[in-house]
Amino acid sequence: MIRQTVDILISGGGVAGLAASIGFGSAGFSVLCVDPAAPVTDRLSAGADLRSTAFLMPSVTLLQEIGLWDRLSPFAAALQIMRIVDAGGAAGEARLSRDFDAADLSEHPFGYNLPNWLLRREMLAHLDSLPNVRFRPGLSTTQLITRESEALVGLSDGSNWRARLVIGADGRNSAVRQALGIDVKTTRYGQKALAFTTTHPIPHQNISTEVHRSGGPFTMVPLPDHEGQPASAVVWMEKGAEIARLAALPQPAFEAEMTLRACHILGPMTRISPLTIWPIISQIATRMSGQRTALMAEAAHVVPPIGAQGLNMSLADLTTLRALAVADPAALGSAKMLAAYHDRRHRDVQIRVAGINALNRASMMGAPILRDLRASTLGALYSAAPIRKTLMKAGLGLR
Repeated sequence: MIRQTVDILISGGGVAGLAASIGFGSAGFSVLCVDPAAPVTDRLSAGADLRSTAFLMPSVTLLQEIGLWDRLSPFAAALQIMRIVDAGGAAGEARLSRDFDAADLSEHPFGYNLPNWLLRREMLAHLDSLPNVRFRPGLSTTQLITRESEALVGLSDGSNWRARLVIGADGRNSAVRQALGIDVKTTRYGQKALAFTTTHPIPHQNISTEVHRSGGPFTMVPLPDHEGQPASAVVWMEKGAEIARLAALPQPAFEAEMTLRACHILGPMTRISPLTIWPIISQIATRMSGQRTALMAEAAHVVPPIGAQGLNMSLADLTTLRALAVADPAALGSAKMLAAYHDRRHRDVQIRVAGINALNRASMMGAPILRDLRASTLGALYSAAPIRKTLMKAGLGLR
C-alpha cells in the first residue's frame, strides 16, 4: 500500500477548515484539506451559506498574521457599536435599548462582518497562492488510525495518507471525533434560526443590533451596501414551529413580520436572499485532542448564534494550535503539544458555552414577569461601568 505523506491533514473545508489550511500553510507546514462537498461561493446558488460571520478583533489579528485580511477587508463592514434591545412589552416596540461603543475603549471597532459564502470564495482564491496547501473537495475521511509517531488516514477516493497531525474541523457530527471515541454533551432548545440578508432605508451606521422579545434573539448585523442601499445580515431565532410558519409566508407578509420583529429600527426591511434554516443546539466535546489529533470549531464546540462567539471561538482554537506548532515545529502532533492545546482551550470553551446557553435561555423568555426580569438585568449590567467595560473588553480582545 502506497501512502502519501503530509505534515497536517485537515478534515473539513468549511470556513474554519479553510482558515486552518491557510494558517498552517502560511507557517510553512504542508497541508491537505478535504471536504465531502465543494464550497458554494455564489450568494444565489443552491446550498449557499447565507449567514454572516462577525470577526471580533482577536480573530482579525489572526487573519492579518496569516496574510488573509488584506483580501477580506474590502468586503467587510465594521461593527462599531453593539446594541441590545429589549422588546418584551408591546409588539413592535423597543422598551429598552443599550449601546456598547468600541470607541469607549479602543480606536478599533469590535470587529468586522462578512457573508459566509464570500469568505469561502476569497479563502479558496487565497489558497491558490500557497504551494504547500492542497484542497480536495469531494473527498471525505473514511479511516483514521493513530500511533504515537503518526496518524494514518484513508480517504473516500481510496488514497492513504500519513500525517504528523490530523485536525478534525468536520462539523458537529465530526467523523474524526467519532473515530477517536470522544463523547459530546448536547443541549437542544427546540429552536431553529432563519438566516437571510436584507436591505432597509435607514443606514445601520455600523451598529450590530440584537432585539430580544421571546423565542430567541432577532439579530441584524451590518453588511456593505447592496446596490446602493444599506444592507444587513439577519439571524432570526425562534421555536421550531414558529420558524416553519414564518418560512412558509409569502414574501410581503414575511417582510411585514420581520419589520415588526425588528421594532422598525431600520425602517421597512426587504429580503434580498433566499431563506436558510439552521437547527440551534449547544454542544461540547469532552476532550479537544486525541493521539496525533486535534478537534477544532464545531467538531469541538457548537453554540447558538449569540454574541458573535461561534466562529471566533473556532479561530481561537486555531490561534492556540498554530502558536504551539510554530513554537516547536519538530513536536507537531506530539502528545505534549496536544495536551497543551486541550488544556489551554477546553476550560475557556466550557465557560463560553455555559454563558451563551444562559443568554439564549434568557432571550427565550415569554412570560411577562420573566421579560421584565430580563430588561431589568440588562439595565443593571449596562449601568455597572466595570461590568459593561469587562463585556466590551472581551469583544475587543483586551485584558
